[in-house]
Amino acid sequence: MNLQFTNRAITGLKVGGVFSRMRIFARLCLAIGILAVVALPASLSHAQQNPLLDPSLNSNPDAPMLLQADELIYDNKNNKVRAQGNVEVFYNKHTLLADKIIYDRNLNVLIAEGNVRIKEPGGAIVKADRIRLTDDFREGFINSLKIRTNEDATITADRATRVAGNTTIFENGSFTPCKACEKHPDKAPIWRIKAERVIHNKNAKTIEYENAAFEFFGVPVAYLPYFKHADPSKKRQSGFLTPSASYSGDLGFILETPYFIALAENYDVTVTPVVTTKVGQMLKGEWRHRLANGSYNIKLAGAYDDSPDIDTPGNRKLRGSIVTKGNFELGSFWNFGWDATLETDDQFRRFYKLDDVKATDRVSQVYLTGQSERNHFSVRSYYFGGLVVDDDASSNSWVHPVIDYNYILNSPVLGGELSFNANAASLSRDDALVIGEGWRKVGANSNRVSADIGWRRELVDRMGQVFTPFAEARGDIYHYTDTDNNNTERTESRGTALAGLEYRYPFIANLGRTTHIVEPIGQIIYRPDNKKLQNRLPNEDAQSLVFDDTLLFNSNKFSGYDRLETGTRANVGLRYTVNLPEGGNVRTVFGQSYQLDGANPFKEAEASGLDTTRSDYVAGFYFEPSSNFGLIAQARFDQNSFELRRTDIHSWMSYGPFLASVNYVKQTPKLGIDQLDVNNLIGEEVSGVAGIKLSQYWSLTGKIRYDLEETEIDRHGAGLTYADECFLFGINYDHTTPVDGAVNSDTTVSFRFEFKHLGGAETSTDVSDLVSGK
Repeated sequence: MNLQFTNRAITGLKVGGVFSRMRIFARLCLAIGILAVVALPASLSHAQQNPLLDPSLNSNPDAPMLLQADELIYDNKNNKVRAQGNVEVFYNKHTLLADKIIYDRNLNVLIAEGNVRIKEPGGAIVKADRIRLTDDFREGFINSLKIRTNEDATITADRATRVAGNTTIFENGSFTPCKACEKHPDKAPIWRIKAERVIHNKNAKTIEYENAAFEFFGVPVAYLPYFKHADPSKKRQSGFLTPSASYSGDLGFILETPYFIALAENYDVTVTPVVTTKVGQMLKGEWRHRLANGSYNIKLAGAYDDSPDIDTPGNRKLRGSIVTKGNFELGSFWNFGWDATLETDDQFRRFYKLDDVKATDRVSQVYLTGQSERNHFSVRSYYFGGLVVDDDASSNSWVHPVIDYNYILNSPVLGGELSFNANAASLSRDDALVIGEGWRKVGANSNRVSADIGWRRELVDRMGQVFTPFAEARGDIYHYTDTDNNNTERTESRGTALAGLEYRYPFIANLGRTTHIVEPIGQIIYRPDNKKLQNRLPNEDAQSLVFDDTLLFNSNKFSGYDRLETGTRANVGLRYTVNLPEGGNVRTVFGQSYQLDGANPFKEAEASGLDTTRSDYVAGFYFEPSSNFGLIAQARFDQNSFELRRTDIHSWMSYGPFLASVNYVKQTPKLGIDQLDVNNLIGEEVSGVAGIKLSQYWSLTGKIRYDLEETEIDRHGAGLTYADECFLFGINYDHTTPVDGAVNSDTTVSFRFEFKHLGGAETSTDVSDLVSGK
C-alpha cells in the first residue's frame, strides 16, 4: 500500500515513524465493515461481496490510502500512534471519518472514537460512537452502531462485538427497511425488529435472535424468546415457510404449514400438511429440479374425506392429483416439455380450491417443437377431459399425437412465395359413439394425414392497383371408425385444390398531419365441390366457427383441417385507415362473403352467419389514438334485416391515477340451442376491471362480470391495497359462480400482508353462506 497524506497542522515527534503503520488505518476500514454488516438481514446480502466488508475479498491490498487529520502524533513513551481532529481516511473508494483514531502497539488494538462514519461506494453509511478491534481483526467491538444501507435499511445496536474471527454479536439491536419520517425523524417506523442479542455465525451461516420483539408503529405486537434463520449469503435453507390460514364453507377452517427441504442447490422438496375442520386432512408436496438446459416440477396433493356430510364422486374417501410441468431446450432450435394433470376425479381440485372453480376443461400435453427462420415443426400429444357434470364421453379424448410442419422456400418461385404444410393427427375415445352429423360429426377413433402446398404473389401496377394471385393444393388420408355403420373401420382419401385472385386499390390522401387510406378489396376463390364426401368424415378440430372481419378474406374459414370450404366463393369489403400523429391509428373494415357456386359447406351451421348464399355483414373498428386508450369493436349483422347478430367490444384506458378495461359480448343465434356449442355462443355478457391510485400509497381495484341473458352477476370482486417502501397490506373480496352445480359458489375475503425482506402471509375466509343468507 502506498501512503499519501495531507495535513492541516501536523505536530509531534518522529512523524515519519508512523508511516510503516499506516496500513493499519486502511485495514481499519475493512474491519469496521466486517463488524457492522456480517450479521445484517437478507436485504444486505449483496454487501457481503464488498471488499470493504471482508478482508478476504479485497483484491488490491496495496491500493494507496490517503489520510487527513488536524494532528498526527507518534507517542513513543506509551507506544501509541494517534491521529485526531477531523480524521479522514480514503481507501479503495471507501471513506472513514472520525474525531480520533488511536493504535496501541502494546495491546495490538486499534480504536476509532467520536462520530465514526463509514461511507461505502454503493451509498451505505455506517455510524458509530466508538470502534475497538485487535490487530489481527479477529476480535473487536463497536459502540452505538448505526448503519444506513443503499437500500435505505437501518440497523442500530448499542454494541457490536466480533469474537473468534467468525461470530458477531449485536447487543440491543434493531432492524427496519422503513424510511424515517422527514418531519419527525425520531418517530418509530412502520415496523422494526428489536432483540437483546443478535448472533451471526459466519461459518454456520446462521443468524440467531434472543428475546426479540416485532414492533408495529413502535408498539410490540409479537415476542419470540428465540428464533434462527439462514444468513443472507445462504440463499437456500431448509425450514418452515410462512403458514397460511383460511376459511371455506365447504372445507371449514384451513391451516397450511409448508416445510422447505433444500436437498441441493438445484433441487428441493416442499411438504405442506393441510388441516381442515370439515373434510379431514390433505397433504401437498412439490418437487423442483433445475438442470443445465431447463427445469421441471411435480406437485402432489392427496386428501382423505372422512366426513359423512361430504358426497364425493363414487363415494371415494381417498382422493388426489398429480400435476407436473417441464420445459427443456434441446440445442438452439428445439424445445421439449410437458404440462400434465392426473386426478382421481374431476371435482377434486376445484373442491379443494387448487384450481379456479370456473374451470371447465382439463388439458394435458407433451410436446416437442423446433423453430428456425423458415421452418417450424411441432409434435404434441394431448388428453382432453371435461370437468362439468353434464359432460359426456365425447369430452374425454386422447390425441396421440398431432404433428405440424411448415416450411417457406427461401427463393421465389414464379416470382412469388411457395410454402409447404403438413399435419398428422391420431385421436381416440374410450367409447365408440357418434355425436352430431354433417360438419359437426365426431367419432370414437380417427387418424388423418394432410399435406398442402401454397403459392402467392403480389403484383402492383403503375396506377397502384394490387393484384395477388394465389393457389393451393391439398390432400388428406383418413382412417376412422365409422359409427354410422356398426363401428366398421374405414379408409378415405380427399383431395382438393383452389385458385384465387385478390384485388386491392388503395387511395391515399395526406390531410395535414394525418394520412387517409381507402382500400376496396375483392377476392374470388374457385374450388371443386366435394361437400358430400367430407360430411362422411369425422370433424375433430374444426368445431369452432366465429365469423368476423378477421376471417373475411381467409381462403378457408374453418378453424381446423377436418373441414374445407367447397365450391366458388367471393369475399368483398372496404378497409379505411387513418394514421394519426404520434403513432396513433384508426382502422375500419366492412364486408360480406358470397357462395357463388357449389354446395355451401356452412349450411348446417345455421348460427354462423355463413349458412346462406349471402353471408351476414361483418364489420370491425380499431381505434388506438395513443398508448393510453384503445377500442376494438367487431360486429355481425343479418344480411336481410341488418339485425345485430354478434358483437365483441374491448376497450381500455389509463388517465393519471385511473385505469380501466371493459368488455362486451353478445351472440344471437338464428335457430335452436343445439348450435351453441359449435359456434361458441355465450349469450350476452359485460365485464370490466378498474383501478385507481387514491394516494401515494393507497390504491383501489374492482372487477365484475354480468350475464345479461341470465340477469345475474357471476363474478365480481374488489380490493384495497396499501404499499410503501417496506410494507404491503391488502384486503380483497371475490365471488365466483361455477358453470355447474358440482362445486358451490365461492365467495372469499382474503387479507394479505408483506414485510420487506421478511416475506408475508395471506389469510382468506369463504363467506358464501353469509352472502347467500344461509
